[in-house]
Amino acid sequence: MEVESPNQIMNNELVPVEDTQSMETEMQLDLLEPEANHLEELTPIIVEAQPTKRRKKKSVVWEHFTIETVAAGCRRAYCKQCKQSFAYSTGNKVAGTSHLKRHIAKGTCPVVLRNQERNNQSTPYSAPPKMSSFTDTPKRRYRTASVPYLSFDADRCRHEIARMIIMHDYPLHMVEHPGFMAFVQNLQPRFDMVSFNTVQGDCVATYLREKASIQRVIEGVPGRICLTLDLWPSSRTVGYMFVSGQFIDSEWKMHRKLLNVVMEPYPESATAFSHSVAACLSDWNMDGKLFSVTINQPLNDAATDNMRALLSVKNPLVLDGQLLVGNCLARSLSKIFEDAVISVDGLVKMIRDSVKYVKTSESREEKFIELKQQLQVPSSKTLAIDDQTRWNTTYEMLLAAWELKEVFSCLDTMDPDYKGTPTEENWKQVEILCNYLKPLFDTANLLTTAGSPTTNTFFHEAWKIQLELARAASSEDPFVSTLTKSMQENFDKYWKSSCFILAIAVVMDPRFKLKLVEFSFSKIYGDDSASYVKIVDDGIHELFHEYIALPLPLTPAYTEVVNGQSAKPEDPQGIGSNSVGLSDFDVYMMETTSQLSKSELDQYLEESLLPRVHEFDVVGWWKVNRMKYPTLSKMACDILSIPVCTVPAACVFDTVRKEMDSYRCSLRPETVEALICAKDWLQTETVEAPVAPVKVEVPI
Repeated sequence: MEVESPNQIMNNELVPVEDTQSMETEMQLDLLEPEANHLEELTPIIVEAQPTKRRKKKSVVWEHFTIETVAAGCRRAYCKQCKQSFAYSTGNKVAGTSHLKRHIAKGTCPVVLRNQERNNQSTPYSAPPKMSSFTDTPKRRYRTASVPYLSFDADRCRHEIARMIIMHDYPLHMVEHPGFMAFVQNLQPRFDMVSFNTVQGDCVATYLREKASIQRVIEGVPGRICLTLDLWPSSRTVGYMFVSGQFIDSEWKMHRKLLNVVMEPYPESATAFSHSVAACLSDWNMDGKLFSVTINQPLNDAATDNMRALLSVKNPLVLDGQLLVGNCLARSLSKIFEDAVISVDGLVKMIRDSVKYVKTSESREEKFIELKQQLQVPSSKTLAIDDQTRWNTTYEMLLAAWELKEVFSCLDTMDPDYKGTPTEENWKQVEILCNYLKPLFDTANLLTTAGSPTTNTFFHEAWKIQLELARAASSEDPFVSTLTKSMQENFDKYWKSSCFILAIAVVMDPRFKLKLVEFSFSKIYGDDSASYVKIVDDGIHELFHEYIALPLPLTPAYTEVVNGQSAKPEDPQGIGSNSVGLSDFDVYMMETTSQLSKSELDQYLEESLLPRVHEFDVVGWWKVNRMKYPTLSKMACDILSIPVCTVPAACVFDTVRKEMDSYRCSLRPETVEALICAKDWLQTETVEAPVAPVKVEVPI
């Protein structure tokens, strides 16, 4: 008497519903037999202890295999074509037929594969299986396992390999590595592995497709575009300029895109930065759209003159090239932090050694946590050894250690090996250090938020840092003055190069306007503040008049911009657009009307301030009020999109400048640009500033 086991039922493709999920992966690899062979197996066999005859094997697998007994209780299946053997049964355990099907269907059998190539035929299992219905039985419910038919697409595979290399910074030469080639061949023998030159072309093709879509976005931008320049050095003495663009589109959403990676053979020359800007404007056809340039490092006088000369030519109507930000905020904060830590290096090392003593031993860390619980220290901070290439980790280490100072002070009572406990005076100095580092940390954190914060956000942070450091540098406490002197000197350089742009940006915030500039400058400059406020006031009025004088197609005062499309004015008299004198008449009316009534800018500045709410979408406010301020709203969007940082969010806290690796330096400059830009476009969707409903209703 032979009893058919549940394993045999499973191998005949009847799978309990509860178990199908765990077998899904295997079933996706297992091409099924034609439907006719499954119809007989839909009804599960109820196991009963009664005599049965051995069923005839009906699977088409046995047309290609024979079963031979190799030992007592052990049988193996032999391929009729290549004579390779496979496990079939040992005792009462049956291996099933899935691995036998794969041998034939996947082309593993060399004889079958050669026959297929010669006859251009498919395997017995290449037909797509059909889904079978559920069958209910008195005991359990079963269904037949089946998978959708997936056709092989060589072009799609090449496309995905190119995307994989771009997205993960893999070397192009990986397609010629023996290990990768063997992996792909085992995965899909029909795929012809591509060469280095082929995959390089595929990556460039991916870049060009993505570039075309970015080009359409840029062409539809109603306003101007702000650029950032970030220079990467290399071991080969050439530099790579990363040129990014930031702008607000016709739907009033913020975008930030990497546009070019320009190789500069002489990065130290006075023309390197201006050459990269000119190359970007030419490549993207952005002449007439440039608004401002933000650079990752201070320029010498010759480089500054070259850049301003370029701006005055490419953008003559915007303050004659004055909108040049000579310092990246992220790099400035990093430099200030480094100077502060260096000035108290012994103190920072003492704290770091104490943290390392605890964190490098599980037993010591357990003692530390136990002592913390005994002392009932309320801090929720966790100790961590800092990464000296990321300055935020050093700040967080110092702050956590200070909050846990009571535990450190008592640690030697539980652990006699702990030496070098910081004194009470040391902990006071750590507290002072953290207090002056906190504004830097908070400001840098703003640069890492999702989307791109508008420029006005950073005026609040910058003027408070400038004021606090100026006061601290003149402190009578020698520790405070020594600590903050170099910090104040470095931040003062950033403030002088950037305060004008930050100030005109905060004027475009209806909660503050020029009032906050007057207030903050009075704190910083004292009796001389009026002259500095006048510079900002005159500058923003001059910029507004330049927007008034812009050509008609670029000025929303003449056309209503809705979703990036200009509404055509009605022409009831049938007068054509080329009628003589009407364009000049529009300009005349604007000039004479502005003399008799207040301008949009003056009207905006004289209106009362909006109440300060915690979450305020300044771009959304200008969108709502664009009909009331048609020209000023466009100028506000351009100003609010000026970037203060040249590096991506992931690099804001870096203390080491990025450097182009030697492998990419060995590639053609065009290939390097394609790989890096395409990764930026594929990895990040359009960076949009969140457009929340404006919470304050303002009459229009």
